Amino acid sequence: METFGELIDSLDGTSSSLRKVELLKDYLVAVDPKDGCWALALLLGERRRRLLTGRRLREILQESSACPEWLFDECHSHVGDSAETICLLWPQLKDQCLQRPELADPQLRDLLASLVNKPALHWWMETLLPSLARSSPTQQQEAMLSIWAAVPEEHHWLLNKLITGGFRIGVARGLVVKAIAAAFSLPNTDVLERLMGEIEPSAEWFDQLTAPANQTRSDRGAVPYPFFLASPVQLERMVSRPAEDWWVEWKWDGIRGQLIRRKEGVFLWSRGEELLNVSFPELVTMAKALPVNTVLDGEVICWEREQCRPLPFGNLQRRIGRKNVGAKLRHECPVQFIAYDLLEQEGQDLRQHPLEQRLTALNALKSVAETEESWRLQNSSGHRLENWDDLEQLRTIAGEGGAEGLMLKQLSSPYLAGRQRGHWWKYKLEPMRLDAVLIYAQAGSGRRANLFTDYTFALWDDRATDDNKSKLVTFAKAYSGLDDAEILKLDRWIRSHTRERFGPTRVVEPELVFELGFEGIQPSKRHKCGLAVRFPRILRWRHDRTAQSADCVESAEQLLNSPRGEKR
Repeated sequence: METFGELIDSLDGTSSSLRKVELLKDYLVAVDPKDGCWALALLLGERRRRLLTGRRLREILQESSACPEWLFDECHSHVGDSAETICLLWPQLKDQCLQRPELADPQLRDLLASLVNKPALHWWMETLLPSLARSSPTQQQEAMLSIWAAVPEEHHWLLNKLITGGFRIGVARGLVVKAIAAAFSLPNTDVLERLMGEIEPSAEWFDQLTAPANQTRSDRGAVPYPFFLASPVQLERMVSRPAEDWWVEWKWDGIRGQLIRRKEGVFLWSRGEELLNVSFPELVTMAKALPVNTVLDGEVICWEREQCRPLPFGNLQRRIGRKNVGAKLRHECPVQFIAYDLLEQEGQDLRQHPLEQRLTALNALKSVAETEESWRLQNSSGHRLENWDDLEQLRTIAGEGGAEGLMLKQLSSPYLAGRQRGHWWKYKLEPMRLDAVLIYAQAGSGRRANLFTDYTFALWDDRATDDNKSKLVTFAKAYSGLDDAEILKLDRWIRSHTRERFGPTRVVEPELVFELGFEGIQPSKRHKCGLAVRFPRILRWRHDRTAQSADCVESAEQLLNSPRGEKR
């Protein structure tokens, strides 16, 4: 594990993407596949079961030393992470902890004796740590003290993270893909495709992932293709091409997905690589009418039959993650699959064909898939752009129809992998806006664990109260929108204007006003103000406004009556 720990330290010590790719490449070329599989699973963010909780590690350290609970709480409030707090406290507390009895469990004792040989990462992940999780609380305490004493202190953070299942490192998935491709002379697309399957930390999986490129294509089975992502619009870059080179269609607010029809069955995947079959069984039934070896790219969205606009995203949220979807929920939240693209037809990969050809094939496909459930499959309506001057009017019409903007795609474009600028652009509607008052703050996580970066905002409630006075009611939380200088300035203000503390939350003086932007608004019984918003973020710090001039709940309710307001 020490080699992997050194890699993590090196990655954490550089902000250069090129350097991170180089470090990963060098590691992967030299690593044993039995270790490489675990390293990649961890770096790619594969969710692992927690072997011990951070709370349990904290208890072990406190029970073995004289560290008072208030001191641990104070340290944790500054660091924001239990695993890191423990590794920072260990050097000061280890002398108190080293007076421990010998382990009574002979199997665990033999395993710990192997630590002097600096065992490999896979031994930790497959042998020692699972054995530790199965041990009794007393054995866990004695074993953890022995492990902390044996492992170099600079690797305690990694060790604690592996145990608690909270391993995170600042390496984007795309950089890991580039490193794998560079290390084994593979096209990035091949690596992305291979990673779309289930990650299984085994030497066999590592060998398959890094095997030489095979030009002979076969049935991909249930595995989806890498998604092609659009970039925020850059009109000045686009208008250099004739308007008629572009396909324009409405951008829907649902779950991006791929619908795969194979001989073995139907598979509906989200962009986040989650299989959605159990949440949307009607779409699985509908897709059985598609020709075998068909792959569609599109959007899962709640939409009633023969209606002109979709239901709010809140309806779709009611179905996400549900294991059992009853008749009542199916009736209240009916779903359709809006097809954008045809990626595979009769087993032929169409991704390198021009978009115009793929759309023609998609329209022909829809015409032969007529069944009782075929209404659940709709092709995204679009047309060739005639004039750049029409764009703003089209965007307005899209918003009035329940879309969140437009998609602009080059008719000659292939279907690529990831976010490749120049071919596909998204032109979203301007966000809804309200001025709100900052009332609560919490510390962030990761590199911002020592700063207050999670904010709660409120609006004035002018509805009648006992004393007929307006009061502030919570409206939304936001975590993004300020630059580093503003975050530092706001952090200092929060610390000096705290009125009360409730655990990690600080109640601040209601003085600062911020303009919030969001994509949609709908009624909600779960929120104090009676409303819920989609994707709230900070647009700007309103230094020119006082708290008394901020917006009220009535202003937010009026947005419900706008074309984009989401009513049930």
